[in-house]
Amino acid sequence: MSIHLVRDLDSLHRLVLTMCARVEDMIHAAVSTLHRPDYDRARDIVAQDDEIDQLDVEIEEECLKLLALHQPVAIDLRRITTVMKISAELERVADLGVSIAQRALGIISSPELSIPVTLQEMSRRALDMLHQSIDAYVHLDVRQARVVCQQDEGVDALNREIIQELTVLMKNRPDLVDPAIHLFSAARQVERIADHATNIAEDVVYLVQGEIIRHRNRIHDELTPAASE
Repeated sequence: MSIHLVRDLDSLHRLVLTMCARVEDMIHAAVSTLHRPDYDRARDIVAQDDEIDQLDVEIEEECLKLLALHQPVAIDLRRITTVMKISAELERVADLGVSIAQRALGIISSPELSIPVTLQEMSRRALDMLHQSIDAYVHLDVRQARVVCQQDEGVDALNREIIQELTVLMKNRPDLVDPAIHLFSAARQVERIADHATNIAEDVVYLVQGEIIRHRNRIHDELTPAASE
């Protein structure tokens, strides 16, 4: 590997770490507004999204430049392509943060609607998965990345519980339908954070081991019934 490629990869890595830190701070703030709605904080989160978008574009441009200038192979090629994918996942997480903050503002006018304990637990798990997936990338920790992938189903199960709870609430309290819909949407956004964290973890496995594990569980589930017939 040339010294110029090493230098450029280090620069790219620092840029990605900056994006990781900003997105993680932003999504924590967004979830916080969901539990404690705040107009000023929500507006600040929306403003931060433009900065994240710019970082995403900058990272993609740097990756394309590295591919053109250095024509990397093997692990270096995987690193650059993985960075592009992780950057895109983080940009989508930031978009979810904006959506969560906006949904929180829709709940502000209805103090009677309390945040379900299940949603609090799902938020904690999703944020923890995001942190773990980023940490797995930073330390190239495949074991931790695979642990993140295993946690996604638990978040999905909590999301299903929240949907059932809100459905019952809207049937019993028609006056709370509008804020409950905002809460329903916010819960879906939180669940998607866990999905993106899982995608990042899968990208880490590919980066380190060259193994594509995306969709593996879904494909296995689809094939298993046919195999048993």
